[in-house]
Amino acid sequence: MIRIFNVYYSTRTVVRLLGEVPLVAGSFLLAAFLLLGPDPWIPLLYEGGLLKIAALTVFVLLLTYYFDLYEPQHISGGSEIYFRLFLVLGALSFVLAAILYWDPQFEFQRNVFAAGVAMLAVTLPAWRSIYEWVCHLPALREKVYVLGHGERAAFTIELLRTRRDAGMEVIPQESLGVGSAGDPADYAAELNALTALGAHVDRVIVAIEDRRGAMPLRELLDLRYKGWIIDEAHALVERLEGKLPLEGLKPSSLIFTEGFQMGLVKHVLRRLISFGIALAGLLVCLPLLPLILLAVRLSSPGPIFFRQVRVGRHGRPFTLVKFRTMRNDAEAGGAQWATANDARVTAIGKFMRQWRLDEIPQLWNVIRGDMSFVGPRPERPEFVGWLAREIPFYDLRHMVRPGITGWAQVRYHYGASLEEAKRKLEYDLYYVKHLSLGLDLLIVFETVKTILLGRGAR
Repeated sequence: MIRIFNVYYSTRTVVRLLGEVPLVAGSFLLAAFLLLGPDPWIPLLYEGGLLKIAALTVFVLLLTYYFDLYEPQHISGGSEIYFRLFLVLGALSFVLAAILYWDPQFEFQRNVFAAGVAMLAVTLPAWRSIYEWVCHLPALREKVYVLGHGERAAFTIELLRTRRDAGMEVIPQESLGVGSAGDPADYAAELNALTALGAHVDRVIVAIEDRRGAMPLRELLDLRYKGWIIDEAHALVERLEGKLPLEGLKPSSLIFTEGFQMGLVKHVLRRLISFGIALAGLLVCLPLLPLILLAVRLSSPGPIFFRQVRVGRHGRPFTLVKFRTMRNDAEAGGAQWATANDARVTAIGKFMRQWRLDEIPQLWNVIRGDMSFVGPRPERPEFVGWLAREIPFYDLRHMVRPGITGWAQVRYHYGASLEEAKRKLEYDLYYVKHLSLGLDLLIVFETVKTILLGRGAR
């Protein structure tokens, strides 16, 4: 896997993206050479043709990314891939038509862009089909064996089977003729049976529940010296899923690890960047504020702004400000999480939540220093004490300032139960461990995608 901005991407996904850069640019260039006559370089070099083609290439890649075509785990099958590809081309055609309507001079030669889009309608599906066929060739799939027989092993096996982009083929445990192992001798015999099978194996993933006295260390070392890759299930899930699984997470794995470094310079830089983004965001949103204020006032009786105590960095409370989206008596019966299709949300409030307009006042919290623009979402003190007792390592999310958006917000849906709070914490811990400016920029980029696709709002 390839690490970019402290997030791991499968090599196949990166190669797919890099392969589509020359494919998209080449389609528009070929259209230009076919339609511009004997001397196409004059409009390409001196009339900004190459820059326009480069801009269109970036735009097509952004559309492809925003339609989840670089995240195959979000797509059910091949037919959906082609459907989304044609959605990309449809969106591209619509935007090009709008640009050319307002500025006909944008196209340096009539029908060049139309011909380029027509070529993409053939080349993109063909490229995807060929690439998927090549990726599924047995010779290009990594053979892995999962060592373990508990829930962790079962989860790892299922994850590898569903994540097609990982490029890993799991060797069935049944093929070794072994039962449920429980002591070092059993696991050692399992590895010996694996080597005796004669099958080519690239990687062994250790997913043993309780390792004390159960790790076949000698056999694993022998395999390591033979060139096999020995991986740990927890680390593999962290790379594939972008989260730190709580199951099996021990204090030692947090203490003796890279990450979780909160230096002064990093905090100062993040604070300055968050302050600048929040100030710019407030200035951009100023024209919308009168309309939002009027809409909230007319939606239902009650105040325009909603103030609520939340828990910030190092567990310090602060008052979070939002536009009110619920009825004024929404919590007459006490504090409670929002749920899907919550009846307490007003009609205007539902629209505001869909497009995150209710969170504009939180930019003031960022300017004040209560929050950062990116970070774990702040939770209410009524829930924090309970969650800290029920979920291990929950307080680690308070090592940094909470944020308007965060890694859990772009990777997981809204949490409204103890189990969902655990799953969200796994993403928050990943963020705290890998905290960096690059990861923050990636989250901002993903947030735009989340808002445009209407994901995660309640």
